[in-house]
Amino acid sequence: MSPTQWDFPVELCCRPMAFVTLTGLDVVYNAVHRAVWDAFCANRRADRVPISFKVLPGDHEYPKCRPKRTSYEWYIPKGILKTGWMNKHLNLVPALVVVFYELDWDEPQWKEKQSECATRVEIVRQSLQGRNTKVAVVLIQKKTPLPPGEDVIASERAAALCNACELSGKSLFVLPHTDHLVGYIIRLENAFYEHAQTYYYTEIRRVKSHKEFLNKTTHQLLFVRHQFKIAFFSELKQDTQNALKNYRTAYNLVHELRAHETNILEIKTMAGFINYKICRLCFQHNTPLDAIAQFRKHIDLCKKKIGSAELSFEHDAWMSKQFQAFGDLFDEAIKLGLTAIQTQNPGFYYQQAAYYAQERKQLAKTLCNHEASVMYPNPDPLETQTGVLDFYGQRSWRQGILSFDLSDPEKEKVGILAIQLKERNVVHSEIIITLLSNAVAQFKKYKCPRMKSHLMVQMGEEYYYAKDYTKALKLLDYVMCDYRSEGWWTLLTSILTTALKCSYLMAQLKDYITYSLELLGRASTLKDDQKSRIEKNLINVLMNESPDPEPDCDILAVKTAQKLWADRISLAGSNIFTIGVQDFVPFVQCKAKFHAPSFHVDVPVQFDIYLKADCPHPIRFSKLCVSFNNQEYNQFCVIEEASKANEVLENLTQGKMCLVPGKTRKLLFKFVAKTEDVGKKIEITSVDLALGNETGRCVVLNWQGGGGDAASSQEALQAARSFKRRPKLPDNEVHWDSIIIQASTMIISRVPNISVHLLHEPPALTNEMYCLVVTVQSHEKTQIRDVKLTAGLKPGQDANLTQKTHVTLHGTELCDESYPALLTDIPIGDLHPGEQLEKMLYVRCGTVGSRMFLVYVSYLINTTVEEKEIVCKCHKDETVTIETVFPFDVAVKFVSTKFEHLDRVYADIPFLLMTDLLSASPWALTIVSSELQLAPSMTTVDQLESQVDNVILQTGESASECFCLQCPSLGNVEGGVATGHYIISWKRTSAMENIPVITTVITLPHVIVENIPLHVNADLPSFGRVRESLPVKYHLQNKTDLVQDVEISVEPSDAFMFSGLKQIRLRILPGTEQEMLYNFYPLMAGYQQLPSLNINLLRFPNFTNQLLRRFIPTSIFVKVKLSNFLLFKFKVLKTNRLLFHVNFTEQYFETNSDSFAFYYMYLAVLLFISIVTFYRI
Repeated sequence: MSPTQWDFPVELCCRPMAFVTLTGLDVVYNAVHRAVWDAFCANRRADRVPISFKVLPGDHEYPKCRPKRTSYEWYIPKGILKTGWMNKHLNLVPALVVVFYELDWDEPQWKEKQSECATRVEIVRQSLQGRNTKVAVVLIQKKTPLPPGEDVIASERAAALCNACELSGKSLFVLPHTDHLVGYIIRLENAFYEHAQTYYYTEIRRVKSHKEFLNKTTHQLLFVRHQFKIAFFSELKQDTQNALKNYRTAYNLVHELRAHETNILEIKTMAGFINYKICRLCFQHNTPLDAIAQFRKHIDLCKKKIGSAELSFEHDAWMSKQFQAFGDLFDEAIKLGLTAIQTQNPGFYYQQAAYYAQERKQLAKTLCNHEASVMYPNPDPLETQTGVLDFYGQRSWRQGILSFDLSDPEKEKVGILAIQLKERNVVHSEIIITLLSNAVAQFKKYKCPRMKSHLMVQMGEEYYYAKDYTKALKLLDYVMCDYRSEGWWTLLTSILTTALKCSYLMAQLKDYITYSLELLGRASTLKDDQKSRIEKNLINVLMNESPDPEPDCDILAVKTAQKLWADRISLAGSNIFTIGVQDFVPFVQCKAKFHAPSFHVDVPVQFDIYLKADCPHPIRFSKLCVSFNNQEYNQFCVIEEASKANEVLENLTQGKMCLVPGKTRKLLFKFVAKTEDVGKKIEITSVDLALGNETGRCVVLNWQGGGGDAASSQEALQAARSFKRRPKLPDNEVHWDSIIIQASTMIISRVPNISVHLLHEPPALTNEMYCLVVTVQSHEKTQIRDVKLTAGLKPGQDANLTQKTHVTLHGTELCDESYPALLTDIPIGDLHPGEQLEKMLYVRCGTVGSRMFLVYVSYLINTTVEEKEIVCKCHKDETVTIETVFPFDVAVKFVSTKFEHLDRVYADIPFLLMTDLLSASPWALTIVSSELQLAPSMTTVDQLESQVDNVILQTGESASECFCLQCPSLGNVEGGVATGHYIISWKRTSAMENIPVITTVITLPHVIVENIPLHVNADLPSFGRVRESLPVKYHLQNKTDLVQDVEISVEPSDAFMFSGLKQIRLRILPGTEQEMLYNFYPLMAGYQQLPSLNINLLRFPNFTNQLLRRFIPTSIFVKVKLSNFLLFKFKVLKTNRLLFHVNFTEQYFETNSDSFAFYYMYLAVLLFISIVTFYRI
């Protein structure tokens, strides 16, 4: 049997499509026929009907049709399904034969052509020999036919041709060879597809008609056969639902067959075929759960049907193929759009297929282990006359024999022997590796890393068994990292053992040494005797000798390996192997730890190297080297001990480089850092530990950084989480888990012995020259030199602060943008012990907010470290955060001449601009001067003079100024009219005289200017007296270019009598002014409401009295008449009624609260009169 006997037939795995043959086409020499054929077979998209086309000659001989049976009474079937049946109906027996013939309707020789066409059709019918295959004729014409019914000649000749060829009208087609050939071909295909479906429907009915002649006793195989044929024809008909139904029925009928050792293989084979069809259709119907359920049912029913014990490996081969085929179906469905999940994907089925392939390999190794003298049988019992079996799943030496009793036991033994000998030649590892590779690809796709690693280990082992050691090592090396990182030490040990065997058999020195180092380490779960053997082999390799063979290796492979090792030894010279241990777990652990995270440059740098061996026996190393990022320090950190190669494993505990298993060795190193490295990090880049010597082979274990290997991080985490109490150790020993790697340290400058003090008066005010006094004093024992000062804004802050902060040493002039934010390396000179100096800095801050200022003082001093004199650069820095605030708040408002708030002003009408300066500084401020710069659109009514010159403001105090302005008419200006700038010159009161004055410019707000048609103002005294005439003059000015008709009325008031026009109507010419004079006579004292003036402009009805009241006063203060008042009081006093008078006066003034201030003046006068009267009496 061939190794591929378990593969499913191609005709089973392909998609069944209706088979249609095309005759009469000369695709080689006729270009038209070639174009027709290309249109049929080229670019067949999924939307075209499923038909398989084939071009055959007209006299092609089709398979002969067997005579129809009239009875099955004495018929005994020889098997279930013939091996050629599916191929026959897919590729040999067509559902439709199409005869192509070039013939136009207007052909002159119509009769001759018609006869020739009929002859061709008859030849096709004769070659079909009584089959139900349909026949159709396609006329290839040069002209495009007319629509049906319009061409009478065409209709008549078509009918005549159908009669001559004995065809129905539905079997005659016309194919015009025009530009739209593909469209006509697609229409032809659809018609062919209908004919093919009719054929397969007829075949299904024909097979079903046989069932009534069958009986369950002798025709059980025929029940399965017919049901399979019905299902297969349904597939060809593209009726997949009925096909699935019939396949399920056929599957159940297969398992109803009586199974025996002689037919078990045929039953399993057919069951596998039908199961494949069912699962394929379930996936096609997008019901994957049904497919999975069917496959599980199939495996449960068949996994115990093993058959002959001597050929039990065949059962595992069959099981492997079942899982592989289902995995292929599952994967194909996924590619077509099915969604799989992590726990249900094709990888599990490929994995199971690989498992049964491995079982097959083990059984074949046991059952096919014949001696070399056993020869293959002659003649070959596996050969047949035709080269193929008649029925699927039968033995070649007893085809068609259904008896459960073996008629020729000797022939059976020879056949079994032939199968076993052929199985021995099968390369099982290739099959297993292919299946495992498919499974790995699936698990990788669905992100199952552990399953992927597990299967890769199996692949590596299979490569090892297949003696492909290179690929085995590559795979095993890949998965070791995963098992190390997750701490699967037992699995890792097993993998390492296989890898060690591979490296030995290939005589790979570096790999052999690497795996030996790890198998001796703490991660290995080998026993001590095994570790001792590996350790001995490792030393032999280092001594340039061949290692002993690894156990359980193939004898022939060991002999080949010994020759390779002998070649290695003969060619060996001074071999040094550097092995990086960060990716595996060697038998030596290393940790580096600096004594401190930083060292001053005048103190020696010290660190320890801790070493610990995990091998079974003490071992001596030859050299230890520590490398730094600054290679100049490497020479100070080397330990080297000369030893002979044979002393590596001697039980010597003397010397620093001898490591005792389980004991921690501590090595101290120290060196003096260079002054150039101040501010830099010194980092241990690697630690190299050499095993062996240069005369033989030397292995250098290289730890990156401060040590640690692949398991260190996990062990450190476990130690941190562990609550287990550590045992007490002697004073000179430490717990390994308590050592924390510290592979870097910082070299910092010598500790400065100076003091830096900062004196200032916070907060700083915006734009002022803020003074910062720096005092530096030396406390060193010797002179310090090259003292430099760096001061200013500390780097790393907001870029806006840097642009708005300026520092200078000269406070007599203002800083501009050319001054830096940080002054660097200001030379100060040398300082003797105890000497101090002061430096004044001036800072100008353009914006408010917090700023961090840095004062950095550096100097040089000579010192001695480890009997070596060095020059140290020391520095000390101080930082201070200074808040910058506004010196004052400026409030600006526009008011009318009545001091009423204005949200807009009126053209050519005076208004007041009031400024209020509120001191926000905690220190006293001196307002040197102020200036109002008006915009061109503004004019002043009087002179603009500063009203706050040399005014000193304390915290919270304010200074106000008032300016009378007016704005000419400018028309409608969007956004208002600019007012100008208010410039304030100021400085701190406590500042020195040479400190410049700071100028702050305040941009005044824009104001909206409106034009009014009439302006009214009034001339009246500042106060009036009771019963004294009060003259009032109103000025009415026309601000327009029109004559204004004005209606004026005066409303009386209870507090006044008045004389003048109470109501009048007048006209005011453009730009002119009209005066109105009134005499008001006050009747009551206090603040009194004036008679109200109402004006109505006939041309401007929107001009309201409310707007008018903004320009003229509405009330006035009225005083009492003094002569009458004093005479009245004197008479009262003369009648000795002083008390009553005081009470009456108090009550009088209480009822008039506006005259409350005058009340106290009156009391003073009263007291004076009382004293004078008393002395006269």
